Amino acid sequence: MNSERTTKRGNYAVPLMIVAAFALPTAEAFAPSQASSRLVHTSSINLLQMTATLREESTTSSTSPKDLGAQPVVVSAEAEALSHSETTLKLVPSFDLFQMLSEEEGGIIPHTVAGNAMRDDTILKVGIPDKLEGMQLKDFKGLGGKQKIETLPDPFSMVEKELQPFSDSIKELVSTDQPILSMAAKHFFEKRHGKRFRPTIIQLIAKAVAACHPEEIEGDRWEYSGASKIGMEGGKVTVGNHQGSDVWRKQAQLGQIVEMIHVASLIHDDVLDEADTRRGGEAVHKLYSNKVAVLAGDYLLARASVLLARLENTAVVQIMATALESLVAGEIMQLKSSPDELLQMESYLRKSYYKTASLICYACRSVALLGGHAYGSTVATACEEFGFHMGLAFQIQDDILDFTAAASILGKPALADMSLGLSTAPILYAAQEFPHLRPLVKRRFKENGDKQTALEALYSSDTAMDKAKDLAQFHAQKAVDALLRLPPSEARDALLRLTYVVITRKK
Repeated sequence: MNSERTTKRGNYAVPLMIVAAFALPTAEAFAPSQASSRLVHTSSINLLQMTATLREESTTSSTSPKDLGAQPVVVSAEAEALSHSETTLKLVPSFDLFQMLSEEEGGIIPHTVAGNAMRDDTILKVGIPDKLEGMQLKDFKGLGGKQKIETLPDPFSMVEKELQPFSDSIKELVSTDQPILSMAAKHFFEKRHGKRFRPTIIQLIAKAVAACHPEEIEGDRWEYSGASKIGMEGGKVTVGNHQGSDVWRKQAQLGQIVEMIHVASLIHDDVLDEADTRRGGEAVHKLYSNKVAVLAGDYLLARASVLLARLENTAVVQIMATALESLVAGEIMQLKSSPDELLQMESYLRKSYYKTASLICYACRSVALLGGHAYGSTVATACEEFGFHMGLAFQIQDDILDFTAAASILGKPALADMSLGLSTAPILYAAQEFPHLRPLVKRRFKENGDKQTALEALYSSDTAMDKAKDLAQFHAQKAVDALLRLPPSEARDALLRLTYVVITRKK
């Protein structure tokens, strides 16, 4: 494969991932016009009320977002314009659709556009009682309350049998005739590490979406498209016909695709970061070489692309291709952020979106499309919003654990981010409290004693770690709020429990 070596350290990953992203759509290039409220639901809805709600949301969302400097795009807006037509999805990044920070911290409510317009709390639950309506995570043990989260279904147990053959089948999907490449590509799947967090989310979202009655959206706007044609009796997915169906198979395969993309990004990141370990074992490039590791990551991305095309939904291909582009954008942002951007909480969250949350939230919206729901539907919007906030909560908790958990528990070196010159939520909150930390953050802790000074300030702070935990809980609660728009089901309730698990885990 033709590639450009970025430095003498053998950092091939960014150029190769850009090539693998094959000039994918850039979100900022086309901001969609405000979505129409022309929505008809079989259980009836007051259209005037819907219109008024959308207008009110648009009016109250007029604050302009902060300027965070140059955007880490892979292709220019001019190049993007050449690839779009009237029917292609005009995606905007999720951080321009959903709230990143609370109002108390200066966060804004984004403008109402096609990707976030349909967020009605009742349309999917007309006549359906919901005992978890208004659920607050702060009411549960470990987060300040007394309720037991164990009253909700266990998310991992619910899909355990479905995911048991996951490692074996995914190893078959990435097999190659080249022994070394094959072993490197299969490395993480052979070891069966972790609980398969992303595939678990996708399987549960698929089950939760099956319990949602499809909305009938009128009009020919692009956001009303994207739904897969359902080739089963009645033309609709239900809880009764979902398991074992072709829709179920494609949604499960999307879980495998997401895991391939995720693992490929880890292999490439470890080359870039010169990391020695990953998930408690040696990094792929340490077991083989930089060249083999980069090729293994590229091969996984190529296989994921082929399998993605076989889902036979061009909207899902575009959405997931944008997720792949976002991973590249996050790596570029991490490498190229200006000193001032390194101090901005919004910039940190945007990078966390690109590197972690984007893959989760785009996969969640794609699951809804594969289940027969349009891109702009209430169901698909709730799915992406859930994935956005869940992904950010997951990453913020990871960053907290970087300072509180031992390397043996994390499965990677502790304080890894600071070693790379990166500041995460705990350090950024400490820098707000202790101004002498700000120059250290801006120079990426390059001078002797910088890291020790930052750690001493963090551990002496009365507020920094608590604020970081509050930020994780803010996003977890937003994820809960999005899920509660869906009708009650065991799968939805298991996802509610998963949001709790994400911010209370110790590894």
